[in-house]
Amino acid sequence: MGAVPRISADTVAEHRANRLRALLDAGRDLVTEGGPEALTLAALARRVGLSRPSLYEYFRSREELVAAIVTDELPEWARHLDRAVAAADGVPAKIEAYLRTELEIITDGSHGAVVALSAHALPDSSREQIRAEHERLLAPLVGVLREAGVDRPELRALLVHGMVEAASRAVAPGREEHNEAVIAALLAQVLHGVLV
Repeated sequence: MGAVPRISADTVAEHRANRLRALLDAGRDLVTEGGPEALTLAALARRVGLSRPSLYEYFRSREELVAAIVTDELPEWARHLDRAVAAADGVPAKIEAYLRTELEIITDGSHGAVVALSAHALPDSSREQIRAEHERLLAPLVGVLREAGVDRPELRALLVHGMVEAASRAVAPGREEHNEAVIAALLAQVLHGVLV
């Protein structure tokens, strides 16, 4: 009888990381397809073919699952915004890159799912982590505004974020000319204000 092959810690850790990634992706898909109410531990277990006890090794409650999905998505959005701003030259181009990228994120279906989830009751520790990640989303714009000498850049970035959210309700799939007009108006509003 041969020796039982040993499973390395790296292999176990990789397996666990891959399984967690699959769970988070499947959970996000459930919300995208059926809204926040569709996300239950039972539905997630069925979706990925795991038993409930096996799922509890990753998430002890729906709240933990919700917090994990939300906090998993936000850092990737922040990196996407960082890259877009870093690739642009000059303050107006950096602001435009930020606006276009944030609008793209907001109008993507998974963003709506994550926002809907974050509105649910979560533990204070999860809310604090989500709040910190949201601030990180604004960081590239705050940096550009600070570089341009704009007064109170954190507040201005927050107000610009509100304008981007409003613009996201005005754009529509397949209406490129209209959407470009919305982006142009948003950019003019941010760079020059209403009366300038």
